[in-house]
Amino acid sequence: MGCRFLELLYCGNHFIRTNKFAASYLNSIFYHTSKDAASLQWYQNEFPKVKELTHLLANVDAVNGRLIDVRSNSVLFDDDIEREMCTFKTLVRGYVGSSYVQHKMKRVVASFVSNAKHGSFTPFGKATEREPMVVDSLSKVSNFLSVSAQQRKLVRLKVCSQVTQHRIWTGALKEVLNGFAVDLDCLSSRGLNNDALLGGQIVHSCLNFLTEIGVVSDPGSSSWMKLSSSKMVDSFDSRRWEDVLVMFTDLIECCKKETRLKLHVAKAEIMKEGLLHIRDVSVDNTVGYKDAQHQESLVRKKLSKMLGHSSRCVFTLLLYYLYGRVVDIEVDMCGGVNANGKDGKFCLFMGRILTSDSEKMVGRGVKQLDRALGIFKFVWEMAEMKGHLDLQGHMWCVGADSRILRQELIFQGANCNTWVKLNSQWRR
Repeated sequence: MGCRFLELLYCGNHFIRTNKFAASYLNSIFYHTSKDAASLQWYQNEFPKVKELTHLLANVDAVNGRLIDVRSNSVLFDDDIEREMCTFKTLVRGYVGSSYVQHKMKRVVASFVSNAKHGSFTPFGKATEREPMVVDSLSKVSNFLSVSAQQRKLVRLKVCSQVTQHRIWTGALKEVLNGFAVDLDCLSSRGLNNDALLGGQIVHSCLNFLTEIGVVSDPGSSSWMKLSSSKMVDSFDSRRWEDVLVMFTDLIECCKKETRLKLHVAKAEIMKEGLLHIRDVSVDNTVGYKDAQHQESLVRKKLSKMLGHSSRCVFTLLLYYLYGRVVDIEVDMCGGVNANGKDGKFCLFMGRILTSDSEKMVGRGVKQLDRALGIFKFVWEMAEMKGHLDLQGHMWCVGADSRILRQELIFQGANCNTWVKLNSQWRR
């Protein structure tokens, strides 16, 4: 019985990422060897529930506050499944903290890292390291990395100069609206109140508005040759960014009572911060190319000046800049930063809990951790922190076979700091 229990209870997937490569390891042991009989009894009593939930949620992934059916890649709106997923992850966090798992992880990490000093390091040994975290602001990332106040100013200057470009700003707004549109369309057949249905019309109008103003700023179109109009346009007829602000305000008001749209409403509220700062800037596609460029320059200057380090609007723009997405990144276990001896090296580790070890599920887990770790690496580089930061992602799944995932990654572009996967393969 003891042997059987040993084989079933633990599965850890360790995804170690550096500037050159990343590797992932799964093992199928989960047991607690503490002398505390009460703790051991808890593990024995709760594991059947973990197994049951693993089977029930096998095709469900929880990403950034949303439930996803990995087979169809569609969003699930089900309060019962959401509660079961929360229970499942809470239980697995408890198992990850067991003494045997910690001992096993210590050996696994040492086997992947050539530097022997990692032998004294065990990820997720503290309860605080096993807590979930939503990565949603530069301040939260900076606090995690212990970035000084002076370095935060440097980060803000560098980030704002890049993410407030007009195409990034309008692209992020469109992404927020497109997310709204997809879920509004999905939910329309399941019953929405009239206000939420009106929100769909507002989304459509706002997207059209942003598409129209995007034509002028595109050097690839013939509009760049257009001269300024000699006819003065009545200031009352001239469109401004305030028009978009009004539409976002109305959209939020229409959809705020629909709980299934709460994530979209929250993101629209965040983008309102930027819109408030540029509300007086003209948006006129009847002007010539140079005047249009001037309008875009005003947008960039105002956003760069007014959006602070703690602004979630800045962080949303950064997410779009790096990944083409605007949803905040969630990790199941926040991990921490470990100093690797005295050689100026540090290790950042975070964790993800999976409901199955299918190729799709593991791939999604790797991608999620890659984005989360990439944000922290980006801020580390922008803050010009001393020392080298290695990145580790750990994934956990009950009952998986042992296997190794190796990914080759390349760090590309001093300005963009994005990670591009070149090759990946499974090795049994």
